[in-house]
Amino acid sequence: MDKPSPEDRVSLTKAAGPAAGPALRASDADRDRTADILREALAEGRLTAEEHAERIGAVYEARTHGELEPLVRDLPTGRSIPSGPASVRPYDASVRPAVHAPENLIAVFGGAARKGRWRVRPRTNAFALFGGVEIDLTEAVFEQQEVVIYACAAFGGIEIKLPENISVRCTGTGIFGGFDVKTGEDADPDAPVVVVTGFALFGGVEARRRRGKRLKNLRAAN
Repeated sequence: MDKPSPEDRVSLTKAAGPAAGPALRASDADRDRTADILREALAEGRLTAEEHAERIGAVYEARTHGELEPLVRDLPTGRSIPSGPASVRPYDASVRPAVHAPENLIAVFGGAARKGRWRVRPRTNAFALFGGVEIDLTEAVFEQQEVVIYACAAFGGIEIKLPENISVRCTGTGIFGGFDVKTGEDADPDAPVVVVTGFALFGGVEARRRRGKRLKNLRAAN
């Protein structure tokens, strides 16, 4: 087979170019890295709470690298968003690939809640700024074994109510605030796993399993 000419190689490079640039689809790991940059900027005083709230909302609406990059372009570590394979997560923060868009709960000078009988998506993003978010999973339906809750509380609070027959893991951080998650593994290896991650800045995140509150079934109801 003949080798491609220089002209052919240029054509192939141009054809492949958009997939490696701003049009590249963003992953959950890319959005998390962008959110971490914004968190550091807020803690260092580079962003106001209002600016942070506006940008963090846009982060989890972004679908491509081109939409993420402008959100951190004016910050020291955000001139470009690293692409390529996501770094390997530790076991206690492992996340199965999500096929559904995340659910976003945002409370700015107000409240937001998700409770009752509802189907939990693989990922839920909760953001509270001078407000409160309540996430109640005690009657929820789990359609996959592992779900992630990314909780960000800035001068606000996020309360997560969990049934007692699940496993709870945490990788969150408190910065002049409290990230209080009671972790534990259920005896059933097939029990749902809830991973709580994120941060609390002059605010609080709390997650507890409720005694006597048990999932009636460990799989989605028909």
